[in-house]
Amino acid sequence: MPFAQLADVRLHYELEGDPQRPVLMLCNSLGTTLEMWAPQMPAFLAHFRVLRYDTRGHGQSEVTPGEYSIAQLGADAVALLDHLGIRQVSFCGLSMGGMTGMWLGVNRPERVDRLVLANTGAKVGDPSIWAARFDAVRTGGMAAITPSVLERWFTARYRQLAPHEVDKVRAMLLATSPDGYIANGAAVRDMDQRAILARISAPTMVIAGAFDGSTPPELGRALAQAIDGARYVELDAAHLSNWEQAGAFTAEVLAFLLEGGLNESARFEAGLAVRRPVLGAEYVDRALANRSALSAEFQDLITRYCWGEVWTRPGLPRHTRSLLTIAMTLALNRMDEMRLHMRAARNNGVTRDEIKETLMHAAIYCGVPAGVSAFKVAAEVFAEQDAADAGVR
Repeated sequence: MPFAQLADVRLHYELEGDPQRPVLMLCNSLGTTLEMWAPQMPAFLAHFRVLRYDTRGHGQSEVTPGEYSIAQLGADAVALLDHLGIRQVSFCGLSMGGMTGMWLGVNRPERVDRLVLANTGAKVGDPSIWAARFDAVRTGGMAAITPSVLERWFTARYRQLAPHEVDKVRAMLLATSPDGYIANGAAVRDMDQRAILARISAPTMVIAGAFDGSTPPELGRALAQAIDGARYVELDAAHLSNWEQAGAFTAEVLAFLLEGGLNESARFEAGLAVRRPVLGAEYVDRALANRSALSAEFQDLITRYCWGEVWTRPGLPRHTRSLLTIAMTLALNRMDEMRLHMRAARNNGVTRDEIKETLMHAAIYCGVPAGVSAFKVAAEVFAEQDAADAGVR
């Protein structure tokens, strides 16, 4: 397990991938570890050598005494690069990690090739809010704030549809050192980088979550406006957009970092990160496991271009894409495909009433016979789901 002993802190890190590839450095949010980047790793490793590390006071890195500062966390990142002999990186940080990225972009521009600032802001939160949060942690540990943090970090829809994924993040929060959380929280509380953002010269992309309760999208828009030439992307997610919209986040980051575009391996992994939660992991894994010499290339094509190219686009939420797909399969009388997407629709938060209205609308324009078949499929799918739900209980 690799550790770097720096001047005043011992940091845990992971450096993975082809040594001949450029390095992408990832920086975690407050209350998480380097494992927060797990959804991105397969696709990122297709193009980069990836450096992740637990920020000071997090995970397996040392919890040094006293309150920290963003400058201190930025200096840690530079010292880690020096320790590893890495001259320059592309840098992607989320929330507090993005704040570290801003500091690097301003103060150590020679170390940053391209910069991704996700779900972050140049000044975040009111001191009174931080004081109440710190008091709660001192009194009740991380368990005292974890439920409210998760409510800000994920939409209610995602918490309902992907409880096992949320549990992984919950475990990271609960395992965080209370002292480390408070020390890093003080760095976020005291930070104000608004006046220096214009000094960032590296090509920059800003990612925001439309429903982010921790760093609302207006903070991301302000960042993009202050940094010359910055690209702004808003995803259908809350705070941990790299988790809630893993495929879209991955595709957007790679498209920005790679001027030549994603290679086929990265596109496949980005598509898989969308296809599995939409259609269901068991269904997708079974389809891929059953690939034959005849169907293997077709399955790869579907994953790369249907899911990795179109479903990862941020312009429409998955909810809307589900309804569009149901309507189009009705129009084309592709009932087997419609059955698949009706089953999958509730994974995207689509209600039965919305499916009914979509079928009503499509039937008028596509023909009553198609509507009859579609309503029959819907009734069968809903009955299957009801039976499965009853069995779970």
